[in-house]
Amino acid sequence: MALTALVVEDSPTMRQLIVFALSRIRGLTVIEADDGVDALKKLAAGHFDIILTDINMPIMDGLKLVKRVRADEGLKAIPIVIITTEGAEEDRQRALALGANAYITKPIQAPQVISKVKALLNLA
Repeated sequence: MALTALVVEDSPTMRQLIVFALSRIRGLTVIEADDGVDALKKLAAGHFDIILTDINMPIMDGLKLVKRVRADEGLKAIPIVIITTEGAEEDRQRALALGANAYITKPIQAPQVISKVKALLNLA
């Protein structure tokens, strides 16, 4: 069964790290987006099973993206993982209140990202 993840991150280095971690999940295809606006274009054009997004990005940040995805009938069931440098509890609460399913703070650990994604996609 082919699954597709959308990684939304404005830092190419950080994006590569996340993509590399996700590449270890068998059967998962990864599509990259530079920011929230790019992500919305890609979401409109294709089917995604999970979204991993940063919070701090130019043009449209991750929290606005979560809000837009949750407001869209066709997208609102997609699990969203926030990956961010924002470690404060209020940032976590805000993200989860807006509809994010998980919150991971940077620096990321590949096993943590992999297990979170596998859990949200119900992969053993």
